Amino acid sequence: MVPAKDFKRRMVVEIDGAPHMIEHIQVQTPSARGAATLYKIKARNLKTKNRVEKSYRGTDSLNESSFERKPIQYLYRDADELHFMDSGDFSQFTFRADELADQIPYMSENMEGIDALVVDDEVIAIELPDTVEMTITETAPGVRGNSATGRTKPATLATGHVIQVPEHLDEGTNVKVDTRTGEYLGRVSG
Repeated sequence: MVPAKDFKRRMVVEIDGAPHMIEHIQVQTPSARGAATLYKIKARNLKTKNRVEKSYRGTDSLNESSFERKPIQYLYRDADELHFMDSGDFSQFTFRADELADQIPYMSENMEGIDALVVDDEVIAIELPDTVEMTITETAPGVRGNSATGRTKPATLATGHVIQVPEHLDEGTNVKVDTRTGEYLGRVSG
């Protein structure tokens, strides 16, 4: 049992008997004494792909869903589907692109380090690493001497996703990106 105060994004819990992945958590702290903190979650049913919104008090708890994690590799995308391969037995499977819309910006072809969430021998979701390394393919030229300022500029990554990066970074720079928030975390040295 996981108490509501310990809910985290991407955690898989049982809601109404089905596995759901928590996608968003909003904490509402009451102003009145004695009132309970509310945890509003948005979760996706991993079998039906439907979204639900629920509210829980800090003392409420849910069962963590029982599932197996398997290492997989993202191979490529065609018109409507993304193709993956199980790193253990090399079997392949697909997901519709609309089912993984939030994760596609952080996935590049032949990417490893991804986990498949498996329930009853069925892959029901994929889980990206918390951080990925990506290359900036398009941005305004870096301005020398701006590394000390806190200003940012938009930069397009190899997947076409746009993030905010410090002004001094140039095209071709490898950066770390948080897949949970979409934020720039730092430059990859190398």
